[in-house]
Amino acid sequence: MTTLTERAEARAPSRLVIAGLLLGIVIATLDGTIVGTALPVIVDDLGGMNHLSWVVTAYLLATAVTTPLWGKIGDLYGRKGGYLASIVVFLAGSVLCGLAQDMGQLIAFRAAQGIGAGGLFVGALSLVGTLLGPAGAGRAQSLIGVLLPAAMIGGPLLGGFLTDQLDWRWVFYVNVPVGAVALAVVGLGVRVRTERVKAPVDLAGAALLTTAILALTLLSTWAGTTYAWTSPQVGVLALVSVAALAGFVAVERRAAEPVIPPRLFRDRNFGVAQVLSFIAGAAMLGAATYLPQYMQHVRGMSSTGSGLLLLPLMLGMMGAQLAIGRRVGGGGRYRHYPLAGGALATAGALSLLLLGTGTPPWAASALTLALGVGLGCLLQPAMLITMNSAEPRDIGAASGTQTLLRAVGGSLGVAVLGAVFAQRAHGDPGPAGIVAGLHGVAIGTALLCAAAFAAARLVREVPLRLTAS
Repeated sequence: MTTLTERAEARAPSRLVIAGLLLGIVIATLDGTIVGTALPVIVDDLGGMNHLSWVVTAYLLATAVTTPLWGKIGDLYGRKGGYLASIVVFLAGSVLCGLAQDMGQLIAFRAAQGIGAGGLFVGALSLVGTLLGPAGAGRAQSLIGVLLPAAMIGGPLLGGFLTDQLDWRWVFYVNVPVGAVALAVVGLGVRVRTERVKAPVDLAGAALLTTAILALTLLSTWAGTTYAWTSPQVGVLALVSVAALAGFVAVERRAAEPVIPPRLFRDRNFGVAQVLSFIAGAAMLGAATYLPQYMQHVRGMSSTGSGLLLLPLMLGMMGAQLAIGRRVGGGGRYRHYPLAGGALATAGALSLLLLGTGTPPWAASALTLALGVGLGCLLQPAMLITMNSAEPRDIGAASGTQTLLRAVGGSLGVAVLGAVFAQRAHGDPGPAGIVAGLHGVAIGTALLCAAAFAAARLVREVPLRLTAS
């Protein structure tokens, strides 16, 4: 059995090539948020109100399930080819979504689109790591810290604009020209030398991981909303997820080429980075989900207005990640950043306890800045440490693992903090109930960030590799 050896050509990639790689991340992120504002019109056209949530859930499930699989495919058979294939799958799914004639078709095509999206994230990250190495990738990938929040904010706005000015189907068709540009730029501009490999596919591990992710995602989606936390349905999902995870770990220890190689976790820094990614994902998505409830139901703002008032949170994350990427990429040390990030995010979350029914919107918005900066100081070092801790042959699997854990952390964070929100609000949709619920979310987020601070103390300062080899 051989393993993949993939090297970048001596010529450094241009900024256009890096931009082409990052375009994949942009369109995948946009598609996770762009559909929301179009859903009412889609239901009017296609019907199927009872299955509405699955238009979003099918996409997120498919993305989460396939992310580590795409990473392993890239490690085994070529990262450039894997990335290009994921773009093709994503674009095909986008066109089919635009052509859907009923809700069942749309849900199925959204799942196909999500399968491609899983490869867009991990493919771009692993190719950047291959081309630039961890130190250089820090500078390039810090742009991701800018692009992701921008896409999260811009998605609903763009979706509303396309739906109002054209047709809801253009929410999906808009991906085609953007994806075509990424396909052309990467296909023509990326130069990597790949030695083909003959290795068995870890089908058992892939099946168990898929089962575990599906069960965990459904658990986080349904628990406390569709079904009570103590219901048999939630109990079965919890048992299935635990059993599948246990089986996955056992299979991966014996597999010749595991989907997530256990050898990655022999490096303490890698394990700590995954913990930081998981916690930061939970805190970020939890805060971004429940803060708009305050803006809308307490301060009476529109959906668009409440989203814009989260700009300090997003800009704080963007600025921190961009600054850290440049500092560390230039040879700076990185261990103190996650420590500072954990402390600052904890303080930022606790500052949200100052929110009351009479807090002016501008003040409420400003209070989110510290949390955003702290989360940015956790996410960017976690990415750098992940890339630096993995051997070149495992870069795809490593970045896929990090992306997966951040996504699962976000899903579980929304579910758990949502239960806290509902319990503290006591079912009261009035301003006082919303504020009480948000205070519970703030305390829960602070506890998560404090756990991140404790985990960051275990990070060891290991110099970043200057090349991918």
